[in-house]
Amino acid sequence: MQFVVTGYDGEDPKALERRLHKREEHLKGAEKMKASGTLLFATALLDDNEKMVGSILVVDFPTREELDKWLKVEPYVTGEVWLKVDVRPCRVAPMFQKVQA
Repeated sequence: MQFVVTGYDGEDPKALERRLHKREEHLKGAEKMKASGTLLFATALLDDNEKMVGSILVVDFPTREELDKWLKVEPYVTGEVWLKVDVRPCRVAPMFQKVQA
């Protein structure tokens, strides 16, 4: 089942510092998810000054429960980078999905 996960960073003065502290760990996890086919797409959200203020991920998990298990260990959640997370089911159009040869 595919989902759009939108994580919103805190707005306090230390928010960017927390993000940068957890970024490498977050990206390593994302690489593993991409390799396994769980992570379909991801991007950082930017403010008007091009400062990172959140993230959007399109993921594919068997169930919402499996997605919730991942969120419990995601470094941006455990490191209090994402202070609000919105999860919505979605369906990626076939034209955007990787074609298996």
